[in-house]
Amino acid sequence: MSDVIVNKVAESGLISLDLQDYLPTENQLAAFDLKEYLFMGMILKEKDFRSSLLSLDWSAFDQKWVAVYCSAEAIIPNWAYMLIATRLEPIAKGIFMGSPESLIQSLLVKNIGELDAAVFLDQRVVIKGCGDQTVSADAYVAITQKLRPVVKSIMYGEPCSTVPVYKKK
Repeated sequence: MSDVIVNKVAESGLISLDLQDYLPTENQLAAFDLKEYLFMGMILKEKDFRSSLLSLDWSAFDQKWVAVYCSAEAIIPNWAYMLIATRLEPIAKGIFMGSPESLIQSLLVKNIGELDAAVFLDQRVVIKGCGDQTVSADAYVAITQKLRPVVKSIMYGEPCSTVPVYKKK
């Protein structure tokens, strides 16, 4: 009996792709919650809001992707978002209308879109399915769209236990 341990997964030629690697880092993100500017937690007063924006230190948003949203149940007029955008546009890396969680998933899909698919030409790719951070279904659809035209096969899961998704005929 041989004592040699053979790593069959390593020898299989599978490329494991973890979508969590394409998530933005915390230091790339910031959030602007309009809840902090509501009168009595419900109403946005234009004069007070404009005054608050003038006195705000905007440096926390410098070169960040900024999620602009309201975590309170309030009706926010569109001009309020426009005022915020006028302040953020010169300094932020980008402005996203929606929750911080939605921003993260949007950037994940954007990062997947920027992948060089040619690196995966005629490869067998396993898209990792489990991890510490949430990866939306949007990201799995985006990576499938990106890779399908060039790969030999796409699988989901772990290299030791996969679900076949696509195989070139």
